[in-house]
Amino acid sequence: MSNSAKIAIGGVVVAVVLMPFIGFWLSLLVLIGVPAIAYLALDPSQRRRLRRISRKEIGRCGGRRPGAAQGP
Repeated sequence: MSNSAKIAIGGVVVAVVLMPFIGFWLSLLVLIGVPAIAYLALDPSQRRRLRRISRKEIGRCGGRRPGAAQGP
């Protein structure tokens, strides 16, 4: 499991645990706000690197590689 998947699962668990204590809207704010603040805390070069890596992973999950030969 990738680090980003672990972080996402951890965020969901924290939001679900907090929901009975602080309510739905505040837990939703925590779920969305914490990753957004973490992203904004990165340097511009780190953000570019993160976007580049994310695009490569998205392209890899698409099945066929660009430029690969088509099947029959």
